[in-house]
Amino acid sequence: MSDARRWLGALYERLGIYLTACVLVGAGILVSDEFLTPKNLVSVLNAVALLGIVATGMAFVTYSGHMADLSVPAIMAFAGITAVASLSLGLAPALLAGLAAGMLIGAMNGWVVGHFNANPILWTLAVSFFMEGFMRFTWSNNQVYPDTETGSPGAAFIDLFRMSLGPVPLIVVVMGAMFLAGHLVMTGTRLGVETQRVGASKAAAVTSGIHVKRVVFLDFVLASFAASVAGIFLASMNKLGVFYLGKGYDFRSVTAVVIGGMALSGGTGSMSGVLGGVLVIGLLVNIMTFLGMTSFQQDMATGALFILVVGIQRFQSGRER
Repeated sequence: MSDARRWLGALYERLGIYLTACVLVGAGILVSDEFLTPKNLVSVLNAVALLGIVATGMAFVTYSGHMADLSVPAIMAFAGITAVASLSLGLAPALLAGLAAGMLIGAMNGWVVGHFNANPILWTLAVSFFMEGFMRFTWSNNQVYPDTETGSPGAAFIDLFRMSLGPVPLIVVVMGAMFLAGHLVMTGTRLGVETQRVGASKAAAVTSGIHVKRVVFLDFVLASFAASVAGIFLASMNKLGVFYLGKGYDFRSVTAVVIGGMALSGGTGSMSGVLGGVLVIGLLVNIMTFLGMTSFQQDMATGALFILVVGIQRFQSGRER
C-alpha cells in the first residue's frame, strides 16, 4: 500500500501541474466562448514565451539550491540594449554581441557565488542595481533605437519577435526548443546529474568528488544565456533597447519554476514541471483578462499563488524531516 501511495505521489508530482492546467482550461471555457479558439490559445503561448525562455535558465539556478538569480532583469536589458547598439555591425554580430554581454554577467555571478560561496540573492540583487546604473550612465539614461530603414539590420531585428513559422510565432518555437534542450541537459548529461546532487546536498556533493564550483558556474551561465535570448526578443518586441526592459521577470520566472514543482531549496523538480508552471501562469492570466481584472489585481493573484505554493512546499519538507 505504501508503494502504491509513493507511486501515486510521484505521479502527481510529475503530472499534477498539468491537471491544474486542465482545470484552468475548464474554467476558461466557462468564462468565455472565445477561450478555446486556436487564436486565443496561440495568444496564450505567445504571451508566456518570454517568461518560458527565462524560466528554462532560472530552473538550473533553483535546481542547484541557489534559489534565484535576481540579476535576470538586468541581463535581459543589457543583452537587448547591446544588441540594438551593435546593429551597425550587422544582424548576426549584433545578436552575438547581445548574447555575449548577457552571458558575461552570468559568468561573473557563477564565479563569485561558486568560488566565494556568496549569498546568491544578495549578490545578484547587487549586480542588478549596478548594471542598471551602468546602463543609464553608458547610454546617458536614453533609449536606444534601431535604424528601421527597409532592408537594414535594424528592420530585420524588429521583425525577429514578429516572425512566424507557419501559424506558430518564432518565439514560441524558440521557447519549445529551449525547454527541450533544458530537459535533455537536466536529465541526460553529467551537468544535470551533478546539479541535482549539489542542490540536494552541497556537502555530500563535495564529498562525492563533484566539482561544485564548476557546476554552480555553469548553472548561472545557462541562466544568463536564457535571459539574454529573452532580452533580445524583448528589445525586438519594443523596438528599442533601454535599461528598464526585463523588470519583473525575475519574480515571474521563479514563480513559474516553483509552481512547476521545483523546490526553492534545490535538488527536486523537472523541466517538464517548469513548462507546466509557465502554462498555468499563462492560462491564469488569460482567464483573469477575460474576467476584466486589472494588471495589479493579476499581480496580486499571482503573488498569492506563489505564497501558497511555497507554503505547501515548506509544510511538506517539514513533514518529511
